[in-house]
Amino acid sequence: MSDTARTRGAHHVGLTVPDLAKTRAFFVDTLGYQQVGEVPAYPAVFLSDGATMITLWQAANPETAVPFDRKNVIGLHHLALGVENVDALDDLYGALQTNDDVAVEFAPEPLGDGPAQHMMCAIPGGIRVEFIAA
Repeated sequence: MSDTARTRGAHHVGLTVPDLAKTRAFFVDTLGYQQVGEVPAYPAVFLSDGATMITLWQAANPETAVPFDRKNVIGLHHLALGVENVDALDDLYGALQTNDDVAVEFAPEPLGDGPAQHMMCAIPGGIRVEFIAA
C-alpha cells in the first residue's frame, strides 16, 4: 500500500441502469450479492458482495437515455470484479451463457502474459463488466 496515496480503495461504484429490477436481479441472483439498502423514491438499491458495494440508480427515462459507447464517450469503460479462482470464473461463464439478459463479449482467456484469466460481458442494461481470476 502506498504511504502517499490519499485514498484507500473504492468505497462503492454507482451505476445508472435502464431497468433497476432486472439489474438488481442480476447482481443478487447471478452474482450472489446481498441488498443492503434502498431508496424507493429515488429509486436506488445498494448491493454488496462483502467487499465491494454497488449502487444502482434507475434512469429517469430509459427510452431516451443515451447508451454508453466505450470508444467515443468519456466515462466508465467497464467495471472489473474479482472472482476467487479460475474454476469460479469458468463456473460464472457457464451461468452467464444461459442468462438471456447478458451478452458475453469473450470467454475466459489469459490476461496478458501472467497467470490471471479474465472474461468480459455486458450485463442487463448494457454495462460492460469484466471478471478476473488472478
